[in-house]
Amino acid sequence: MVMRWIGLLCCTALLTVGVERLNVPSAPLFAGLLMAAVLAIAGLAPRGRDATDDRPARPPLPRNLGLFAQGILGVYIGTMVRSDTLSSLGSSWLPVVVVGFGTLLLSVIAGALLGLHRRVDPLTGSLALVAGGASGLVALTRELGGEERLVAVVQYVRVALITATIPLVASLVFHTHSASSTTTHATGDQRWGLLLVVVCVGAGLPLGRLIHLPAAGLLGPLILSVAGEQLHLTSGAAVPTVLVTVAYALIGWQAGLGFTMQSLKAIGAVLPHALGLIVGISAGSAGLGVLLSLWTGESMFDGYLATTPGGIYAVLAAAAASGSNITFVVGAQIIRVLLMLFIAPFAARGYHRWISTHRRRSTEDRRVGV
Repeated sequence: MVMRWIGLLCCTALLTVGVERLNVPSAPLFAGLLMAAVLAIAGLAPRGRDATDDRPARPPLPRNLGLFAQGILGVYIGTMVRSDTLSSLGSSWLPVVVVGFGTLLLSVIAGALLGLHRRVDPLTGSLALVAGGASGLVALTRELGGEERLVAVVQYVRVALITATIPLVASLVFHTHSASSTTTHATGDQRWGLLLVVVCVGAGLPLGRLIHLPAAGLLGPLILSVAGEQLHLTSGAAVPTVLVTVAYALIGWQAGLGFTMQSLKAIGAVLPHALGLIVGISAGSAGLGVLLSLWTGESMFDGYLATTPGGIYAVLAAAAASGSNITFVVGAQIIRVLLMLFIAPFAARGYHRWISTHRRRSTEDRRVGV
């Protein structure tokens, strides 16, 4: 078993290096997901304990490691919510928040439609098409009881499709020239960032559980990290790059190690429907970008970049290359991601409960009718 873990680690590291050269967002997560899935399907991946009569099955990756990875990711996302970036929105706060909610509504509707597929449960469908925070959503899916493999695949298809189309739309529709997607690295004191991780993860997880947050392992540390940034208590801190890389890889492994040939076939059957809905979300978000432009007076291209449902690294590259109002675009994108990560889990869980209750009542009514 140890050799299987070493093999997975080496394969993930090699693929991460290659994927980073292609400027793929969250490269370690993508590489970890892909390698874990390939090795799991081939029967070469680490395996958990099988279920018996007196004890439940145990997944290959210990749950505490998964929670640790979620916590690191929550702190990392929180450090990106700089107070100066948000304050740069000025009088555009209201339009940006309203349009952000509009994007969330599009995602929820599309997720509900995907949840109608016979191979997708409502909760998984809702999370799979949330337009923002792909790595965070994959991390919290298991905690909410969804099918993380499907969510991971659909979310990465969404990010890849949007990232690939941003330069084309910029050139063909807005006649601007955009650079390819770029990867950002943490800047700041990483030793201070390490202490920040210890404090936020150590306090955030119990706090999240105490107030009954969904996905407390992610959202608890995220709340504390955002609060620290806004109160200027953690300014200059940067989560160590190695910790972020490890967290991404662990989250990718957690999703990928659960793959089987049967689950792969099921995802393949769902993917065409998901692709159509992703295109619909993208078109709807572009329409919201037009509304945002008219409301704020920013250019149509800035409105499009501010409302793009994903591919934030490609968005930043396009904004920088075209001389756009990058502070406006970044501020709007951060608000969109935060809305998705904080509201989408509650909306998904509420919809899941509603549809489950409705189906149960329908089943009971049919039984009574019989």
